[in-house]
Amino acid sequence: MADKQAPPPTPVYHPSTGLQSTLRHPSEGHLRAVTRLAVAATTGLTDVVEDMHGAFSLVPTWLGPGFMYAGVRGLTRLVGAGLDQALALMPALAARGERRPELEHFRAAINGVAGDYLAQSGNPLAIEPRMRRDGRALELTREALAAAIPEATGRLLVMVHGSSMSDLGWRRADHDHGASLERDLAMTAVHLHYNSGLHVSTNGRALCDLMEQLTRTWPVPITSLVMVTHSMGGLVARSACHLGADSGWLPQLQTLVFIGTPHHGAPLERGGSVLDNMLGLTPWTRPLSRLGRIRSAGITDLRYGSVRESDWLDKDRFQRTRDPRPATPLPRHVACYAIAAATRRSDGDPLTPPSDGLVPVDSALGHHLRRPEMDLAIPRDHQHIAYGTHHLDLLSSREVYEVLRGWLAA
Repeated sequence: MADKQAPPPTPVYHPSTGLQSTLRHPSEGHLRAVTRLAVAATTGLTDVVEDMHGAFSLVPTWLGPGFMYAGVRGLTRLVGAGLDQALALMPALAARGERRPELEHFRAAINGVAGDYLAQSGNPLAIEPRMRRDGRALELTREALAAAIPEATGRLLVMVHGSSMSDLGWRRADHDHGASLERDLAMTAVHLHYNSGLHVSTNGRALCDLMEQLTRTWPVPITSLVMVTHSMGGLVARSACHLGADSGWLPQLQTLVFIGTPHHGAPLERGGSVLDNMLGLTPWTRPLSRLGRIRSAGITDLRYGSVRESDWLDKDRFQRTRDPRPATPLPRHVACYAIAAATRRSDGDPLTPPSDGLVPVDSALGHHLRRPEMDLAIPRDHQHIAYGTHHLDLLSSREVYEVLRGWLAA
């Protein structure tokens, strides 16, 4: 009898390249998780369309089209429940622990956009905070770490990725800052993997707790502890430092590097907040403003660069307000460095300050022009601007790596 053909790969969107790649043999759990997410999205979009129809129509929705929308919602939930039950009966399509980078990128992107919803709804796509190496979770006991990393050195390097990315996202264009630092400076890299759709302070607490376990169980004496962060990861690291004032790991931290971190926010999220409020001004556009509220808590934290729980607790995070943050200085005993990027050199236009396409240079370097007490006061010789470089290209830039290596070697 002829062998059965393997199912065709499922096309997925690759967040780092914008191209379609193939997700080969997704597991039963991942298929069910995506189904649940699609059902929720379809039902929510139906609600928005119904509200728009009601706003434009002179006829009350309960006399006509409302029945149709209710039917769509009911059918969507019914189909979703049926698919979920069917998938529950399917055998696993892939061996446990098999690495699928395409799925990792897809899952990280979904968590960045709607990770708070995934966590609240118990969707298995939600990422749990872990320390990982080579894409695999580490058990934080001395024996397990010694077995997993037999070549561990005392120079511990912790890498913290940015929004909508994962620890695998550090590799770009055949370059990985962490792997290169391991090779050139005899460091041992460990990566934080986290749900970037949650509040920065929530992830900061998780990082603080994981750092406490990691430093307590590292299999060899730690001679230096360095943290290198990208984008939102820098805010998560600052939040962990703020929360770890009385911890055992923070006094061991010697160096903290920020690469493209929006310390004082990103204009794109502030623009989204303005658009939300504009859409809410009329009954005809108000239903559309609900689409803007899909974006995650992590994304709205990027409006001003929030790192504390008090920045968002008991507040409407979609409400347009002035910057609510108190000053959160960097830890005094830690040598802090910042790398910014600019797609062009400044032409003196105050309306279009230089940026890497997402993060303005001033924000990435910790400068705050309106509130001096918010300035992070990173020394000038601890700053670098990579011109002609976009935000994600900071991860593959040879110029950035040479600067990074020079700082850490010194």
